[in-house]
Amino acid sequence: MNFDLQPSHLQNQLLKLIPLQETDFEELYTVANDELLWEQHPNKLRYQKPVFQNFFEGAIESKGAFFIREATTNEPIGSSRFYDYNPETNSVLIGYTFIGRKFWGNGYNKALKKLMMDYAFQYVDTIYFHIGANNIRSQKAMEKIGGIKIDEFEVEYYGEESKLNYIYQINKN
Repeated sequence: MNFDLQPSHLQNQLLKLIPLQETDFEELYTVANDELLWEQHPNKLRYQKPVFQNFFEGAIESKGAFFIREATTNEPIGSSRFYDYNPETNSVLIGYTFIGRKFWGNGYNKALKKLMMDYAFQYVDTIYFHIGANNIRSQKAMEKIGGIKIDEFEVEYYGEESKLNYIYQINKN
């Protein structure tokens, strides 16, 4: 079985993941256009439309990005993606995740990570996450779901300067 980085069937009681399409830009930007959303993020300017446009282009090119929607209302929540699948190390990364502030602290991030990890662990033994060095909120969330910080290094985001990230790892049980 091949690992599909962008399956179209991932859904749980809180959210559904829809493969990201170019036509999703404006609606997804309504979530991203929030300066406070990005305050701990490596690129604090992603709320600005041209900066978000670059992020969005990278998401489309990755062929592993999702538009996250609320399961019952279809309301836009944010985006995440699978990337850097490596069959030799039997691993994949999950990241580039952002969730609208309205959905913070309500179990959506945990439900998202569980949904993505349950799917990925059908194909890989290890999942890595890149978390911005200053993103304390995401680091704490990662630790709550069992992520272990194993390293730190500079990550070069699509069309942006590199930023210090921590690498977290979760192994299949």
